[in-house]
Amino acid sequence: MKIHDLTPPKGAKKNRHRVGRGIAGKGGKTAGRGTKGQKARGTIRAGFEGGQLPLMQRIPKLKGFTNPFRVEYTPINLDAIAALGISEVTLDVIVANGLAKKGQLVKILGRGDLSSAIKVSAHGFSKSAETAITGAGGSIEKIALPFAVRPPAKGNAHTNR
Repeated sequence: MKIHDLTPPKGAKKNRHRVGRGIAGKGGKTAGRGTKGQKARGTIRAGFEGGQLPLMQRIPKLKGFTNPFRVEYTPINLDAIAALGISEVTLDVIVANGLAKKGQLVKILGRGDLSSAIKVSAHGFSKSAETAITGAGGSIEKIALPFAVRPPAKGNAHTNR
């Protein structure tokens, strides 16, 4: 016996029933679709509900919203500042050492320890960072934000308000 001699058992395979081929056999004329109506004619796209607003349009899509006026800071921890080994840390020093990019708002966070007194100037400080810096004998200087009331909305940075 060879591979080309193999066949399925008799009666195991049936030909597909081809409907709509004349009235002689079963499945002629209306071809099993009944009479008239939308389903007897063409195809209906998936999700079509007969003119009613479809389910995919009725259900809400996104939850919540994104605040376009959110102030985003670049976080820098005290351990990164302590690793610099400098007594006075300004924005220029932070940018020069690659901790933030130029023009970004910087916020100092309280992870890490300070062994010496340093003067730090940044846009924001966490409470723990503030107490750690002043507790080590240093001082903080808050830099004013570059906008008066709030930052410009995302995507509308170039428009004047």
